[in-house]
Amino acid sequence: MGKNTRLKIGEFSQLMQVTVKTLRHYEQKGLLLPDEVDEWTGYRYYSIDQMQKLQAIRDMQQLGFSLDEIKDLFEDNSHIPSIRQLTEKIKETEAQLKALIARRNQLLDWRNARKEMKTMEKFSIQSLPEIIVASHREVIPNYAALGPLCVEKIGPEMQRLGCKCPPPGYCFTVEHNKEYTPTDIDIEYCEQVEEMGEDSAIIQFKRLPAVPRALCMKHIGPYERFYESFTEAFRYIEEHGMKPVGQHRTCYIDGAWNQEDPEKWLSIIQIPIE
Repeated sequence: MGKNTRLKIGEFSQLMQVTVKTLRHYEQKGLLLPDEVDEWTGYRYYSIDQMQKLQAIRDMQQLGFSLDEIKDLFEDNSHIPSIRQLTEKIKETEAQLKALIARRNQLLDWRNARKEMKTMEKFSIQSLPEIIVASHREVIPNYAALGPLCVEKIGPEMQRLGCKCPPPGYCFTVEHNKEYTPTDIDIEYCEQVEEMGEDSAIIQFKRLPAVPRALCMKHIGPYERFYESFTEAFRYIEEHGMKPVGQHRTCYIDGAWNQEDPEKWLSIIQIPIE
């Protein structure tokens, strides 16, 4: 290539392995203007020197500099960040790294907790720690209405209130009916949150005391068959000389929101005992 070699935008794009759309974006931001624009055809031409400038732009982007920051460097005729700028970028990178490590650890905890749920014995005795929950109590027409209630009403309200839920996540329901009824179910949905919030017309916050011992039993299948698991759970309690002493919880692990086949739904029944 000669000293005055000019490259059409398509050739420049191909050689530098960057899309024409990106080059036009750089031009709009005033970051990398074509070396020449033919006033009659509108064709854009780039020079060999602009190859080096584009490479410098890409290198700084990979180091976390924004296009605006890079533009300022070129406008100041300083194509290399100052020590102060590099120090600030290092601090930003360290903060991002810290946040990513925290996210990874939360994901690991969540994954491990789900593995434990999948592999736990059918029955186990566990303690339930004191927790803060966001709760909503409502009479729903049937169990099928619980999913839409959570997605369309409870979830958006918790988001509006800025609720933060610690991973891996813990939600359960408590039924307040005095007897079984397939319709008009007085149900309370509770989801663990990190801190008490301000009550609204939909969400109330409360602190639940620790449960020293609870029989936890896996229930696999649709909710209409909970009675089978409760029969088995209370038989287990009686056979092992234990006594139920509090309101049971139904904790949902896998359900209609992530598993289409009801036969694969996983719930955990938790019954306080002594």
